[in-house]
Amino acid sequence: MKQLISGGARSGKSRLAQQRALQWQQASGGEVVVIATARVDDSMAERIAHHQRHRPAVWSLIEAQRDLAAVLEATSKPDTLILVDCLTLWLANELFADDGDWPAAKAALLQSLTTLPGPVIFIGNEVGQGVVPLGESNRRFVDECGWLHQHLGQRVDRVTLTIAGLPLELKGASQ
Repeated sequence: MKQLISGGARSGKSRLAQQRALQWQQASGGEVVVIATARVDDSMAERIAHHQRHRPAVWSLIEAQRDLAAVLEATSKPDTLILVDCLTLWLANELFADDGDWPAAKAALLQSLTTLPGPVIFIGNEVGQGVVPLGESNRRFVDECGWLHQHLGQRVDRVTLTIAGLPLELKGASQ
């Protein structure tokens, strides 16, 4: 099953994704691999440490700031759940890279969904629910994030929005 968990900052997205991954692992006996897309710097150090403390030590970790589709394709197996944390940081890494080709990276990700043999949980941030941001690059980022979530939402089996730590099932909750 492919799923998207979206919500605002500190809404409980990662906690929910980790709970679902752990339940899947306990039921299947399979492996969980976390794909972390954050660039490690001083401003992200505490967030990264928080995530590390709250996930099982037996889960594998792959750091992949770019080329997410290729990493998914290389890692996905029927007995391996991949947890991608998070799409929003990956989008920023691809969109603002000097050598980036965002349309191609997005197309590759969406295409890869049709061939991945194992389950995937994508985590993404809802960034466009406030005022229209100032600055062309900020507006483009918000637009691209919204479009990415829309396109993924159409292709995955389950979509969940988290608010105040509570999941609101938008698609596929009965699974």
